[in-house]
Amino acid sequence: MNSLATEQRSLRDPSVRHPLWPPLTSGDPVLSTDTVAYPLDVDYAYDRVPGDLFTRPAAHGLERWAPLLPPLAAPGLGEGDTPLVRLADGVWVKDESRNPTWSHKDRLNRVAVSAAVGSGARGIVVSSSGNHGASASAYAARAGLPCVVFTSPFAPPAVASRLRAYGATVLTVPHASVRPLMRRIVAELDYQSVSSVTETAHTGHPFGPEGYKTIAYEIALELGRAPAAVHVPTGYGELLFGIAKGFQELARLGVTDSVPRVYAAEPAAAGALTEAMRTGADTARVPVGPTAAYAIDCEVSGYRGVVALRATGGAARKVTDRQMADAQAELASQGLWCELSSAAGLASLRAHGPADEDGPVVCVVTSSGYKDTATARDTHAPTDLGWDEVKALLAQA
Repeated sequence: MNSLATEQRSLRDPSVRHPLWPPLTSGDPVLSTDTVAYPLDVDYAYDRVPGDLFTRPAAHGLERWAPLLPPLAAPGLGEGDTPLVRLADGVWVKDESRNPTWSHKDRLNRVAVSAAVGSGARGIVVSSSGNHGASASAYAARAGLPCVVFTSPFAPPAVASRLRAYGATVLTVPHASVRPLMRRIVAELDYQSVSSVTETAHTGHPFGPEGYKTIAYEIALELGRAPAAVHVPTGYGELLFGIAKGFQELARLGVTDSVPRVYAAEPAAAGALTEAMRTGADTARVPVGPTAAYAIDCEVSGYRGVVALRATGGAARKVTDRQMADAQAELASQGLWCELSSAAGLASLRAHGPADEDGPVVCVVTSSGYKDTATARDTHAPTDLGWDEVKALLAQA
């Protein structure tokens, strides 16, 4: 089934519209200002959505949802259809670590790399120290496109090795140089950016967050209804926005009769979206303190997050590293091993309560525990153990 995407529209003012091609990766050229860069959204011919779209058999890969996605011009890796796991107290966990590169970013990059292929880009460029770079590199390799990844010297040790395994060019430069260099690569080498190139706020790729909508589709079909609330680890807010939009589409198409509140879970060391919501601003910039939740410790927020929270009646909440670590341990005790940042959604629920939700509550886990900076470090565990030592250790289990 072909895509029913029709055009790009400004999130700031949906009456401002642009052709579907080319993807406007620097944000809305009409309404963006020197102080705020506004992202774009994708609109569809909703009246032409097949009536059986949400009753078809489940399958790995985003092809099932092609009518409600931008054109999937790049081959996939079997992304999506991740499990929804019920914890002992009835909370549901959507485990995105089961995607091909072990994170939710695979849904975004299947769509964003497709946009690069569809628009004839010579390659892709991305700024990332973890999930996004690994995923973008994998999907670029799958599509036969060169990939440039700007990464941090503080990234987890295995990241650079994994990126190079996919054939990516890995560059480590001063933080202030990243976006200017990315913009030159885009302008002079005809590469397409699959992450933000703007300085004043996070815009990101206009097509990419559409891939995240499929998380909402899967949750609703698995539960047989829309949940009451969804708690989402949040950095720039693209995942938050995509999930919210997916549930709004389900309600618009009559598949569900409600839209859940979405809650953004941010590290207490940052919290740009929390600040934007507190002040009523479209975006915010905050200082970032020390935190092990490196995947979501964002200095600036994106307007997408504000749109998602306002549209669903949700809220932004901050959680400490200790609260995330406790949630991470709780998930591990249930057989789910995730990155610290990925436990932020459950941490938010545990710290702030269910807020009297009338229906199922879902926490999204975004990536595998392999992505943490501390993973695979030598723990100096004893290696010469006799029976008495083994028996003593087992007695503590």
